[in-house]
Amino acid sequence: MKLSCARAVGLFLIGSVSGCVGAAALNAPHPLRHARAAEPHLTEPHRAAGHRAAAHVGNPAARQTTSLASATRAVTAHSATKAPSARQAVRLTPRGRARAGARLVALTSRRHHSYERFTASSFASGDIFAGDVTAGEDPVVRQAAIDALAGMNGTAVVIDPSNGRILAMVNQKLALSPGAEPCSTIKITVAMAALAEGLVTRDTMVQLPGFRMNMTEALAKSNNLYFEELGRELGFERVRHYANQFGLGELAGYNIEGEQLGVYPDKELPAAEGGVGRMCSFGQGVSLTPLQLGAYVAALANGGTLYYLQHPSTFEEALALEPKVKRTLDIAKYVPDIEDGMAGAVEYGTARRLRANFQELPVFGKTGTCSDNGTRFGWFASFSDSPQGSLVTVFFLEGGRPTFGPRAAELTGMFYKNLWNRNYFADKSQQQSAALTPAPTPQTSIPQAAQ
Repeated sequence: MKLSCARAVGLFLIGSVSGCVGAAALNAPHPLRHARAAEPHLTEPHRAAGHRAAAHVGNPAARQTTSLASATRAVTAHSATKAPSARQAVRLTPRGRARAGARLVALTSRRHHSYERFTASSFASGDIFAGDVTAGEDPVVRQAAIDALAGMNGTAVVIDPSNGRILAMVNQKLALSPGAEPCSTIKITVAMAALAEGLVTRDTMVQLPGFRMNMTEALAKSNNLYFEELGRELGFERVRHYANQFGLGELAGYNIEGEQLGVYPDKELPAAEGGVGRMCSFGQGVSLTPLQLGAYVAALANGGTLYYLQHPSTFEEALALEPKVKRTLDIAKYVPDIEDGMAGAVEYGTARRLRANFQELPVFGKTGTCSDNGTRFGWFASFSDSPQGSLVTVFFLEGGRPTFGPRAAELTGMFYKNLWNRNYFADKSQQQSAALTPAPTPQTSIPQAAQ
């Protein structure tokens, strides 16, 4: 009996210890298991190779690039008040617990993205250029853009940034529509706002959850967390002010028949939807037209003159075109900072597909990819640099899974290649001089007897 009691007590003690150990094991954190799942999405939000769904595409909750564990680290980082040393990255000022809490809510769910279904077609079902007004366009530029689209459902707008003339606008019905969410192309307006406000320079290393990054790399790789942080620090009113100054929310054209208005909202997104941070990383809640984006990129290319875009309808109108300035932007000193990131996008970032088709001239650009109600959007805005001047291009695609920003960049590379093969970038000054030189007068031989 005593032995039985002893056994019972022993078994009881062993069970208790085992239970405690088991409970402790169940409650133990597993940081590696969660952290690894988030890391691949921190620096390449536009990765969509192989026609796979990208983490940043889809519904608002599905576009997040970090897990709840990463968001918790972000809140911890923002709550620190100690000034950074010279070797540390800058931690931008906290915007309050409410925004941090909202970020936690917004960053918790991205698992449903892989099930997103696209119902729109990426390829044109008919002649999408049939209704275009083309008499005043540059025929070489227009044909190069049509050939580059290669049957995809989209539009291409090509602008001379020195005067605001639209050299070609293919699929004008789509180009003049009310627009679509700008996706990550919104980042170039946010970057300029942050530079103009002195919030950062292109070299400022901003501390983010688990890593740090400067503006050049953030633009090149289209990093969402970086621009969400800039947006929260700027605040909605300042973000909207600069967006309006850059032409968002206004008609971009001067008496262009059929142009519709893209809208920049008067109110910030609700906190549950990501607030101003989401507006600055994806442009959620914003409607942007290809003409509005083209006018702003033209201002970057020319150093700060925001022109009204003009689309001549006849050859005579094109010859008589006089530039019309909407406003002059004090951005010239910041343009090289933006150019670094846009060049990086083409050379090693989200737009590197462009270089598969065209390597002859420098090109600066920004991609954008997102979706809405089964339709996927692919943006790429760029300007080139050549001895004969710059060209500004905006390729905008609508469709399904084959449609995304890197694809629009690839088509833009084909467009530039088409122009190169047609000698478009040859020395035009020599061509024009030759065209204006009068033809020599035929010489009549004089009979020798009359000399």
